[in-house]
Amino acid sequence: MAAYAGRDTSRTQRLDWWVAKLGGVSLADLTDDHVFTALEQLATQRGRYFAGKDADGKPVMKAKRRPLAPATLNRYQAALSAVLTWAQRRRIAPKNWQNPCRHVELKAEKNEIVRFLSDAERTALLAACRKSSWPRLYLLVMMGLTTGARRGELEALRWADVDLERAEAAVHRSKNGDKKVLPLVPAVVDELAKHAGAANALVFPSTRRPDIAYNFDPAWDRALKAAGVKSFRFHDLRHSCASALAQNGATLLEIAEVLGHRQLSVTKRYSHLATDHKTKLINRVLGDIR
Repeated sequence: MAAYAGRDTSRTQRLDWWVAKLGGVSLADLTDDHVFTALEQLATQRGRYFAGKDADGKPVMKAKRRPLAPATLNRYQAALSAVLTWAQRRRIAPKNWQNPCRHVELKAEKNEIVRFLSDAERTALLAACRKSSWPRLYLLVMMGLTTGARRGELEALRWADVDLERAEAAVHRSKNGDKKVLPLVPAVVDELAKHAGAANALVFPSTRRPDIAYNFDPAWDRALKAAGVKSFRFHDLRHSCASALAQNGATLLEIAEVLGHRQLSVTKRYSHLATDHKTKLINRVLGDIR
């Protein structure tokens, strides 16, 4: 982990699980059967979620109803594979040894469903956010909806990253490690101006601990309930942004640039909405054929 330069904070927890499962197996003896069997056992377990703290201030974790998702199992496999690849590069692994994770097939992930707001849902949700007891919920949701930024990117924003004159906000390091600029629509600029703070202060700080981001989940849940919006996560604001772009003529390349996708394969989930651009392209190039 000392050599790990990524931003996945859950990787340590996954590697701790592998240590408990296979820590007694030497690298030379580790096979794909070990990896496969461990993952099969993991597939029967249920995930857990944070449910608050007990009287002593310790975190309380509760089990979810369903088993771990295929995507989660793949992340466990990827974490172990990364360590083994690192061992090969550092010449720790035996000569001509092969990474056994590469001989275990990844689980099929079902990420095709994209949830985005209808016009009526968007209007109702924004109205509910304006009435929230947390005065910055409307700003946060507007930024998520109009920039397509991830939750963590918005929570990490500081006022030094915001340029109201240029109507831009800088994300110094996104999920994939890239820098990117978030264009700000006029309504967001106006709302930011109402809350402007010290350069080093967070844009969305906790009221008790200004050095960490505000836990807006309760306010968000209340707004969803008040608006009558069901089965919608904060991350779905990102999908709503992309879907709106796709339905108004943006190309997949343009959507990928806004969202910060490195691979167009990730952006293709919105391709069925980007029909306007394809229609114009076909008619421009082939429309005169008789």
